[in-house]
Amino acid sequence: MQEYQQYIGGQFDAGAAQFDSIDPATGAAWARMPAASVADVDRAVQAAEQAFFASDWANMTASQRGKLLSRLADLMAENAQRLAELETRDTGKIIRETTAQIAYVAEFYRYYAGLADKIEGAHLPIDKPDMEVWLRREPLGVVAAIVPWNSQLFLSAVKIGPALAAGCTVVLKASEEAPAPLLEFARIFDQVGFPPGVLNVITGGPEAGAALTSHSKIAHVAFTGGPETARHIVRNSAENLASTSLELGGKSPFIVFEDADLESAVNAQISGIFAATGQSCVAGSRLVISNKIKDQFLARLKEKAEAVVIGAPNDMATEVGPLCTKAQRDHALALIKASTEAGAKLMTGGTTPDGPGYYFPPTILDCSDSPNAPCLSQEFFGPVLSVISFDTEAEALAIANDTKFGLASGVFTQSLTRAHRMIRGIRAGIVWVNTYRAVSPIAPFGGHGLSGHGREGGLQAALDYTKVKAVWLRTSDDPIPDPFVMR
Repeated sequence: MQEYQQYIGGQFDAGAAQFDSIDPATGAAWARMPAASVADVDRAVQAAEQAFFASDWANMTASQRGKLLSRLADLMAENAQRLAELETRDTGKIIRETTAQIAYVAEFYRYYAGLADKIEGAHLPIDKPDMEVWLRREPLGVVAAIVPWNSQLFLSAVKIGPALAAGCTVVLKASEEAPAPLLEFARIFDQVGFPPGVLNVITGGPEAGAALTSHSKIAHVAFTGGPETARHIVRNSAENLASTSLELGGKSPFIVFEDADLESAVNAQISGIFAATGQSCVAGSRLVISNKIKDQFLARLKEKAEAVVIGAPNDMATEVGPLCTKAQRDHALALIKASTEAGAKLMTGGTTPDGPGYYFPPTILDCSDSPNAPCLSQEFFGPVLSVISFDTEAEALAIANDTKFGLASGVFTQSLTRAHRMIRGIRAGIVWVNTYRAVSPIAPFGGHGLSGHGREGGLQAALDYTKVKAVWLRTSDDPIPDPFVMR
């Protein structure tokens, strides 16, 4: 089996312990991964802190940091196909998805390379004639970046890119599920020329995560994952008072009005829930459909869902591959069972095929007559769509907002005025209008409610890795007046 190593202080080692990584397409172990101990976590944080204060990083100009990030972008582009094949092997994501996504990841590093020397301070028009006051933006310090297995190279880029552009250092913890792509990324990063310790890459389970997020030298925790883990992270941050940015899950509404372009909306819904085998935090998992077109729309959607090509993830013809873990498949089956018992109607899918691997077919549940079915409120993280219908625009908006989450949403209509009303009314961090699942390094993303807080991508993400320092300079040569009076 292939063996991978963790990356601490510019050095690779096997870690305190190892564990097997499972190929989701076969259910068999294919590689050995390092499991970071508490001592390993501490070494990584200490290395990041030493790098943060070391002169070769602390005194590096923003433009120099940008050039290193640009070099990283080039290497990511050069190695994109190899990384895509590795991610497909370890996670089960289809090669069509990983090839396109990882090729685009380089653009995120390129964007933050250009942004590094554009993080500006400000001059304040202070109300004291003998004072000059300005603001400096300085890096927060050591960042703990924690990412899940799905889209891990993308989800790490939107943390590493802005953090390094701002001058921070990073300890990146890959998921214990399918960490191979990030451990391989560490080898690419090592070729760039960053000072040792600027980025450290480890993996491991809850013990490693708790040690990292509660470590006294962590200044900020950037986390992507589930709400329950996020609650533990927030509790752990009480130990070090680190700031947090949390990008969590969702039950995102996909709203289709009667005037929508049906073929375009159906294709977008396929992309929103069945692409990536539904394993996406922004999955459009709730179809909110007008009763006027419901039957027509669902007929087209069912036909396309049943024509989806399910197969080996490394085959370019495959459209839906396996789920990443057996636990996900078991969760999907249990939630479908609970939902049908609550009155949801199974339109297609819902059963696992025979044979090895964690495959699961595109599944559609009609919950129009069972609005309390658990599939409408609980996240599957799989290719399962829950359908609920509406009669009026107000009802559609109410259904869209009837969730504890608030990450993404889609609105399909040809009415410009209606689109603007929905944009204003939907409580979510992203509203896609007549499209879905589009991203760019220029645009921030993030959510509300149980979908977390903070934003990744865009200028705002880089600013979130800085702290503001106010500088006061007295310009008068006269002696300071009464020392007992506050200036």
